[in-house]
Amino acid sequence: MRTVILLLIASTLGACGRTAVRAAEKEFLADQIMVFDDDAQEAASDDHIRTNREGAAGGHGAGGGGCGCN
Repeated sequence: MRTVILLLIASTLGACGRTAVRAAEKEFLADQIMVFDDDAQEAASDDHIRTNREGAAGGHGAGGGGCGCN
């Protein structure tokens, strides 16, 4: 029984995560369905409301290093 459990665990660990994603397969990972905000207009509206309500703007990965040279 112990041997069967050890073989099961070893085969499960051996089969997980051994293959890399090829360049031809990366297009499927970057599909539009993988985006969290499916409606861009709704996301922009929510951002506008949040900006007006909290006085907070930005934080979306904009350029600039903090030195003001953008």
